[in-house]
Amino acid sequence: MGAPDVESSTGLDAHTIRIGARAEVGVRGVITGWSREAEQLLGYPAEWVLGRPATEFLATAVESTDADGAMSVVRHRDGRPVPCRLTIRPVESTGTGSGADARWTVTLVPTGPPESDLDRALLEALFTRSPVGLFVLDPQLRLVRFSSAAEGMHGAPAAGALGKRPTEAWPDFSPELVERVLTRVLDTGEPVMGFEKHGKPPGDPDHTHVYSVSAFRLEDDDGRVLGVADAAVDVTERYLAQERLALLAEGGSRIGTALDVMRTAQELAEVAVPKLADSIGVEVLEPVLMGEEISSGPVQPGAVLRRAASRSRRPGTLPGAYPVGESTTFPPTSPSSQALSDLQPRLISPLTPDSDWVRSDPVRGRRMLEEKIHSLMFVPLVAQDRALGIATFYRWGEQGPFQQDDLTVATELGRRTALCLDNARRYLREHDSLMALQRSLLPTGPPRNNGVEVAYEYVHGGSGGDWVDVVPLSGARVALVAGSVPGRGMEAAAAMGRLRAAVHTLSDLDLEPDEMLARLDDLVRRLADDAGPRRDGNEPAHEAGSEAPHADSGAWCTFLYLVYDPISLHCCAAGAGHPGPAVVHPDGTPMMLDVPPAAPLGLPGPPFAKTDVMLPEGSVLALHTSGHLQARGGDPEEARLADLLARPSGSVQETACMLTEALVPEKAGEDGAVLVARTHALDPGRVATWDLPTDPAVVSTARSLVTRQLTSWDLGEEAFATELIASELVTNAMRHAGSPIRLRLIHDLVLTCEVFDGSSTAPRLRHARTTDEGGRGLFLVAQCSDRWGTRYTQQGKTIWTEQKLVHDAGEPA
Repeated sequence: MGAPDVESSTGLDAHTIRIGARAEVGVRGVITGWSREAEQLLGYPAEWVLGRPATEFLATAVESTDADGAMSVVRHRDGRPVPCRLTIRPVESTGTGSGADARWTVTLVPTGPPESDLDRALLEALFTRSPVGLFVLDPQLRLVRFSSAAEGMHGAPAAGALGKRPTEAWPDFSPELVERVLTRVLDTGEPVMGFEKHGKPPGDPDHTHVYSVSAFRLEDDDGRVLGVADAAVDVTERYLAQERLALLAEGGSRIGTALDVMRTAQELAEVAVPKLADSIGVEVLEPVLMGEEISSGPVQPGAVLRRAASRSRRPGTLPGAYPVGESTTFPPTSPSSQALSDLQPRLISPLTPDSDWVRSDPVRGRRMLEEKIHSLMFVPLVAQDRALGIATFYRWGEQGPFQQDDLTVATELGRRTALCLDNARRYLREHDSLMALQRSLLPTGPPRNNGVEVAYEYVHGGSGGDWVDVVPLSGARVALVAGSVPGRGMEAAAAMGRLRAAVHTLSDLDLEPDEMLARLDDLVRRLADDAGPRRDGNEPAHEAGSEAPHADSGAWCTFLYLVYDPISLHCCAAGAGHPGPAVVHPDGTPMMLDVPPAAPLGLPGPPFAKTDVMLPEGSVLALHTSGHLQARGGDPEEARLADLLARPSGSVQETACMLTEALVPEKAGEDGAVLVARTHALDPGRVATWDLPTDPAVVSTARSLVTRQLTSWDLGEEAFATELIASELVTNAMRHAGSPIRLRLIHDLVLTCEVFDGSSTAPRLRHARTTDEGGRGLFLVAQCSDRWGTRYTQQGKTIWTEQKLVHDAGEPA
C-alpha cells in the first residue's frame, strides 16, 4: 500500500521544494529582500537578514556553475548546512539612476538527496514492510489509512474498515478503551505509550492476542489537527510469559498459608482456576492425610487416594467427577497412574475420546467427554522423591489447548504444593505425637472429692505445656493446680509432665503453698542446669544477670497452687508468675483472688508468699492458664473472666465450656486450660475431735472414743485397726512430744485418723529388734493403714493415717 504525499520532515512544503526560496541582493552584496520561502528554508526571519551581507549565510564557496546555476551550501539558522542550487538574475530597474542601486534576485533550490524522497521512502516502508501495525485516523476517529502489518494483525482484509470508528470496525478489540485513549490524545496533544488492548483476531479466533499500542497526534505547520496515529505491536508471547511469572508468584504467596493438607490442596485449586486451567482435581495419598510416613520412589498401582480439592470455572456444576473427601483409585493404564509411577508430569493435547485409558475409567472418562475437555496435564506432587498425590488440570474453554509452557508452570506449582503438603503432613504427625504424649501426661479426669466439685476444659493449640489438676491431700483437703511451661512441642509437654509428677510427689509432704513453690523452684533450676547449655564449666546460663533461658528449654514456668479445706472452709494460695484465680461468692459477687506476685519458677525473684481467705460453701473458683484468655477484645481479660463466671450457667462443666467458648478463639494460637471448682463443706457430723490430756491412762480412753464414734458411723469393721492406730499415735505423742494433744477422726471417702501435738520433731519409722521392748508403734501404724504422713504447722505437727472404707461412703450428708 503506497504512502501518501506528505510534508517534508524539514518542515518545507511542496511549493518551496519545487520553486525554491528568493532573496534580493544589492550591488554591495547586502541583502535587500527576503521571501517567506527563504525564511522557511533557512529559518531566519526577514528582520534578521535585511541589510546584512549575503556571504554571512554561505557555508562554502560557490562552486562551478552550469546552465541550471551554481552549487553552494548555505547555513541554516540551527547551524546545519543546506545544499542548494543558486541562480542569480538581475532585477530590472524602473528608474534612470546610476548602477549604484542595481539589485539581483538570488534563487535557492534545495538539492542533494531530497528529504521529500526520504520521507516518502520512510512512509512507504512503515506502511508496507514494517512489522509495526500503523493506523491513521481522522479527527472523528474514522480510519483513513493502515499498514500491511496492521491488516495482518486482524487476520482479515481491513479495507472494509476504512471510514469506520474502532467500535464499528473491531468490536472485539477493546474498542471503548481505544477510543477513550485516542480522544484524549486528540484533545491534549500528549502522546500515549504502551497501553494494551486484547482481542481475538479473525485469523486466530481460538486465542486472545494482546497488543501494545502507542498513539500520537498529527498536525500541519499551522498547528491544525489532522488526525491521530495508532502504532500497535503484538506482545502476546511477552504478555503470556509475564502472566505465567505472575501466576508462579501468586502461587508462592497463596499456597501453603496453613499447615493443613486439605487447605493446601484447595489453595492450589484457587490459584490454578481460572488463570491456568478451566478445572482441576487434586488427589492425595491416604497416609498424607493421616500424617504417616511416606516411602520414597514410585507409587504402586491401585494405591488409594482421596480427593482433597476440586474447582471449576463453570458455575452451577459439581467441580470434578468425585466430591472432596471421597477415596478413589486410578486405572493402571491411565496417565495418572503412569505419572505416579515414574514421577514425571504429562501433557495430553489433544484428548482422544476413544483412548483406552478414557474408556477404562468410566466416571472420569464420561465426565471429560461431557465437559468436552480438549487437553489435560497430569502433575505428580513430589517432595524429596516422595509422591504425595497428583493434580490434574483440565481445559475446555477459550484459552485453547495446554502448551509446553503451561506444563512448566503447572509443574512449578505442583512442586510448591508438594513441599507445603509434606510440611503439613510432618506437622500433623508431630501434632498427633504431641497430643498422644500430652494425653498420657494429663489427668484423665478429676478425682472424686467431696470437698470440691471440679471440671476441666482444655484447648490444644500445639504448645503442650499448659495443665490444670486436682490433688487430694490428707484431712479431706484438696489442692487445685494450674501451670504453664513456655514453648511448643515435645519439650514443653515433657517438661509439663515432669512438673506435674513432681507436684503429686511433693503434695504427699503436705507442704504449705509457698513452701511447695520453693521446692518446685529448686527442682526447675536443677533440671535447667542439667539440660541447658553452660557458658563455662561452672555457671549455668540462666542465673541472675544473664539472659533468660530459652522458652523451649523448660527452664522456667508459671504456677499456681491453692489448697482448700472443706472442714474449716479455709483457702490458702500462692503463685509464681501465674494469674490468680477468679472467685464468685454464693451471692454472685465476682472477684480476682489477690495472690502475692512472684517471679516464675526457675527465674530470680523474691521469696514466695501465700494468701489466706475463707471461702463460703458454694463459692466458685476458676483457675486458668494465660492461653485460656485469648480474648476477642473488650474488657481486660481477667475482669471479663470474673464477670463471665458470675453468670448463672448450671454445672461446673457447663461453666468451663462457657468460659472456653467466650474467651478462646475458634483457631487458638496456643494451648489453654481452665479448671472450675464449686466448694462444699464437709458435714460436721462426719468429723469428731477430742482434746486429750498428757496422761498415760488417756490411751485407753482414746480407744474407747474411737470405737464409739466408728460404731455411730456404722464402720465397725474398721474399729480394730483404727483403735490400734489411735492408741499408738496418742502414745507416741505423749512419749516424744507434749501437750496439747488432739485426736480427730474424719469420715469422708476414706477414714482419716489424725493426732496433733505441739512438737515439730519428725517421727521416724524403724524396725525394732526382737530384744527391743518398743519401737514398733509407727511400724504397726504403717501396716494397718493405706497411707500415713506428717503435716507441719506453726503450732506443731499432725500425724495422719488413711484407711480405705469397706463400704462406699457416698456423698457427705
